[in-house]
Amino acid sequence: MDRKDIWIDFGFSGLTKWFGSPWAGEYTPLEIVVMAADWEESAYAPTLLDDAVTLLQSPLLTREIDILWCAAVGMRFAPDERWVDGRDWLGQIVDVCEERIRRDESRFDVLPPAPVCDPELRDAVLAEVRTLAPGLERATAGHPYRSVPEVVPALERLVTEVDPDLGFRLFLRVLKAYVIYITEVQHLRYRELGERFGYNEFVVDEGTLQVMPHAD
Repeated sequence: MDRKDIWIDFGFSGLTKWFGSPWAGEYTPLEIVVMAADWEESAYAPTLLDDAVTLLQSPLLTREIDILWCAAVGMRFAPDERWVDGRDWLGQIVDVCEERIRRDESRFDVLPPAPVCDPELRDAVLAEVRTLAPGLERATAGHPYRSVPEVVPALERLVTEVDPDLGFRLFLRVLKAYVIYITEVQHLRYRELGERFGYNEFVVDEGTLQVMPHAD
């Protein structure tokens, strides 16, 4: 299955939505990953594996990975209370995805995703993050119950040094997790970026993206 056929958010960004679901507390973190990897006969597993390997091999600090995860899920950043650090967590995700894919492909070998970075797309995503930077910082670092520090710098580094595609998807997840409003013009630009990244037409809007009508 091509990722354009996946009509909900996919990969690592899509996984964060599973953890933000009302029923997530009924399962262990690893059980949720297993369910995600098994969704639609493992349609999720390849993109989740690619994103996890990309982050695992990236120059991001473990703290930055933790920050991005917490902000996308909408949970308080409390390092002393985490069940596992970000890179160990990514390693567990990789193991689950490999095992699930091997059930369908007996000769599956893990290869790191080819680095693809269109400078124009990278700059476009970075511009969108920076446009909302003040509101992002207020909503995340200033949240009374789910505070996460330094979200904007972590997103900027992900976009510029690792993968603008994953950076854009995690940016959208943070907007949805913290109910940050955007204008109709911004919404149109996000949908155009989604098309350029090859997303299904429903991925950008999937979830709780809040658009202010006639606010431009």
